[in-house]
Amino acid sequence: MNTVNAASKIECDMIHAILAKKFPIVYGDVWKIGINCSLRIGDLLSLKYEDLDITGRQIKLIEAKTGKSKIIRLNSAALSFIERRKSEYPTDTWLFQNHSNRASNCALSRISVARVFKSAGDHLGLTIGTHSMRKSRGAIMYNDGVPIEKIAKVLNHSNTTSTLRYLGITHEEVLATYDDYQL
Repeated sequence: MNTVNAASKIECDMIHAILAKKFPIVYGDVWKIGINCSLRIGDLLSLKYEDLDITGRQIKLIEAKTGKSKIIRLNSAALSFIERRKSEYPTDTWLFQNHSNRASNCALSRISVARVFKSAGDHLGLTIGTHSMRKSRGAIMYNDGVPIEKIAKVLNHSNTTSTLRYLGITHEEVLATYDDYQL
């Protein structure tokens, strides 16, 4: 599996702008809701409107990869995209429903999202994939000073070692702290 980049806050906005300008709107919506919910792409694309509790502002699901239960708070950014999608496509079953003539009434495919995200990343010189949304959220939180334990909980990691590796905190960066903090 190829390693993808985490995007900064500014890069996240730039990626969304490229997606909104050059591709069908659904891909920009996947990006924005994905960034705000930090779900794996399989879990994100499998969401149906019946899975969303708009009034309670949450999603309850069992992660496909881990089998772990997860509750996500829908923030105002995610809610606005979800509500707009629902008003534009009131008969859709899936949050990210495919509207092409060849494959209607099914969820958008992971392959199509990966292809479009790669293209958007290429415009910026970044290696962007479907996992970049989740990875970016974790990296942005880390760079903003959120404790690693809290990030591990958000990403539903079993331990902080997994989260450190996920965020790309290398052994060399840890060793550099001995030079950076001479007391």
